[in-house]
Amino acid sequence: MKSIEQQLLDARVMGASQEEIDKLQRVLQNPTSEEQITEVTNQLQELLIQKNRAYGNSALEPINVFSQQNAVDSLCARIDDKLSRIKNKGLNDQTEDTLFDLAGYLILLIIAKNEQD
Repeated sequence: MKSIEQQLLDARVMGASQEEIDKLQRVLQNPTSEEQITEVTNQLQELLIQKNRAYGNSALEPINVFSQQNAVDSLCARIDDKLSRIKNKGLNDQTEDTLFDLAGYLILLIIAKNEQD
């Protein structure tokens, strides 16, 4: 799913009606809670898919070169690292990516736990 900004850009490029463009601009300027949830989860989905492709599904299928942890234990360690970073650095612009990483690891942990059962 594309972000609202990307949808707006596409609408302009593709010659959408002014009504559709105005609607997207209103959503962008004053999004509802549901639209904000959709926007953030779409961004998270894109991030997870992109990282999964880049790292070859290593979160769910660790190659165990140095560590012998299974996927669940490995993900828990990564989550601990992200929580430690937030605890030490706080929540600010520098740690915004950490929040997305943390949310992504939690989703991967749910998947790993489901596969383990």
